[in-house]
Amino acid sequence: MTAHPLGPLVDSHCHLDYAPDPEAVLARGRAEGIVWFVSIGSGKGTESARSAIALARANPDVRATVGVHPHDAKLATPEALDDLRTLCRERCVVAVGEVGLDYHYNHSEPAVQREVFRRFVGLAREVRLPLVIHTRSAPEDTLAILREEGARDVGGVIHCFSEDLGFARGALDLDFDVSFSGIVTFKKADALRAVARLVPPERLLIETDAPYLAPLPFRGKVNEPAYLTHTARSLAETLGVPVEVLRARTSANAIRRFGLG
Repeated sequence: MTAHPLGPLVDSHCHLDYAPDPEAVLARGRAEGIVWFVSIGSGKGTESARSAIALARANPDVRATVGVHPHDAKLATPEALDDLRTLCRERCVVAVGEVGLDYHYNHSEPAVQREVFRRFVGLAREVRLPLVIHTRSAPEDTLAILREEGARDVGGVIHCFSEDLGFARGALDLDFDVSFSGIVTFKKADALRAVARLVPPERLLIETDAPYLAPLPFRGKVNEPAYLTHTARSLAETLGVPVEVLRARTSANAIRRFGLG
């Protein structure tokens, strides 16, 4: 593959099992300079995890994560957790996630979410993989569980960051990197951009969260990894650095965090 004139990109968080033709989606991403895709295997039961692993097996520039989204925490049975523990042994699996808490929708009861979240932090520590964290409307509980369950031992990523500076500092103290999605390009995201300016450069990641949260100028459309270039450009402008620097920096950070290569 010909190197991109602006340098490499890593999509640190994308859901590729949505796409009717994931190979075409990957090809468009590669054309924009993406050298690694972290495919999130987090859905109902273990189906999404198995799909992410299958895609990673077929594509040397794809890596997988395994977990159960907090929306589906009620489906995280002991049997499902045992299956995911086994899947963590796959060489292409680089993280446990996305897991965490979502009190905005509460598709699973908060108490169930908290218990399952604790189990996943324990699993990550057991298999020595970083965590990919989803948190929405639950900042205090998210940080408390990460602290109480020893998540600092493995660290990880707060994906699709949308919290305040205090939360960012708490996450950074626990050895979690901060990943920004297309939200950072939205016109009303000034508070989020202010946080981005204060995140240490070596702890900054970017992602699409495809098929969700497409950046400007594609907001409202189905997102895909190729659009990460727009998030990179917007965030570079926010931070006052050349886009080539932002691309190289966030790529190096993602490669370090997930052990890519």
